Amino acid sequence: MFGVVPKSIWQKLNPPDENNMCNWALRCLLVQEGNRLILIDNGIGNKQDEKFFSHYYLNGDDTLGKSLRSAGFTEDDITDVFLTHLHFDHCGGSIQWNKDRTGYEVAFKNATYWSNEKHWDWATHPNAREKASFLKENILPIQESGKLKFIKEGEKLFDGFDIVFVNGHTEAMMLPILNYNGQLVAYCADLLPSAAHVPLPYIMAYDMRPLVTLDEKKKFLDEAAAKNYILFFEHDPITECCSIEMTEKGVRVKEKRTLMEIGKR
Repeated sequence: MFGVVPKSIWQKLNPPDENNMCNWALRCLLVQEGNRLILIDNGIGNKQDEKFFSHYYLNGDDTLGKSLRSAGFTEDDITDVFLTHLHFDHCGGSIQWNKDRTGYEVAFKNATYWSNEKHWDWATHPNAREKASFLKENILPIQESGKLKFIKEGEKLFDGFDIVFVNGHTEAMMLPILNYNGQLVAYCADLLPSAAHVPLPYIMAYDMRPLVTLDEKKKFLDEAAAKNYILFFEHDPITECCSIEMTEKGVRVKEKRTLMEIGKR
């Protein structure tokens, strides 16, 4: 998760267990805009077999369904599912078993699923290194359902929902930039999986093009600092959001907070 950064440094940020594994979150974002209810990413899902899940040591009792219900909604209320990219930990909840477990069906039956043509082609014709992250049972049933639509670079999902395309982690990953109560909130996906990844050298070994990620991070963080973005982290086990600032050492975390706290300001 921290690439070339030595363990002696990164273990202070996210201490590993006896198996050298760290805890990470699968934090999605629900956006209500008029009559639309947009879900950004949807976690790992529950379709895979016991062997698959044994590699990841899922823990805690949070589920996407429970979180939706705690906000007063169900899966059927979702009108749009926005997928930053199609790695299994970001889109696995898109598809579920049907009732008799003979096949798959969309988990959000009333929703349009949003990806982009470049990334869809990349995911459905994967390279050997990234193939294990693109599971066909998470992806192909979306298209087969007839609910898949593509966004082009430069388009918006709606006014106040801008999208930044980046290509270092994987081809054409999409980062939503949302206007929330007059504050710009950036859903960082895997460009910045956690607050610990704000310093430029902290780049995951998973990234297909790490030097591209480096350039994209610098450009993104410079703009985020200049425009006072709030960064929303998908994988940080503790920090939901933060603001950033320029320091002598470059961009650094300024203040950690939650979206609820932002909404009250």
